[in-house]
Amino acid sequence: MTFSGEFLAFMSLALVAVIGGVLLLNLSKVVHMVVALVFTFVSIAGIYVLLSAEFVAAVQILIYSGAITIIMLFGIMLTRHNDTSEPKAGRWRKLLLFLGVLGFAFAVYIGIYNLDIPQTPSDLHVNNTEQIGVELYSKFIIPFELTSVLLLVVLVGSIVLAKRDDEKEAEKE
Repeated sequence: MTFSGEFLAFMSLALVAVIGGVLLLNLSKVVHMVVALVFTFVSIAGIYVLLSAEFVAAVQILIYSGAITIIMLFGIMLTRHNDTSEPKAGRWRKLLLFLGVLGFAFAVYIGIYNLDIPQTPSDLHVNNTEQIGVELYSKFIIPFELTSVLLLVVLVGSIVLAKRDDEKEAEKE
């Protein structure tokens, strides 16, 4: 069996994504969790590049690795949270969880192994961003504009809610 560079790149990026997800679940400090999440996001962007989806990879890095991670850090740092630890899970629960994960992994493996996808010629490497732009601004212009209006309404609503909280705190003092 010969390993191509693309296969090795995919396996290393997939390994980084899985390790980042496992670390995210097992680390105790929030900042370390967010760093593990960033590693997962960046490795998924690398997988998108391997799939010839450069635009999606750039959006993955800009939106998820940048904006979402910073919003999560601000949200965590600006909120008050009590440091109450939950009781440890029992051995039976861990065993059942492990068996459930193993069963899910087996089902996914069988599903992918038996999947028959016919090969069709495609123009993957030709003007990906242009194709996305043409589709977005021709067929999907109304949902695109509605999304921008929705985001504007959310922004105004969050400002109004934050202002109300400031006024309530000022009245209490």
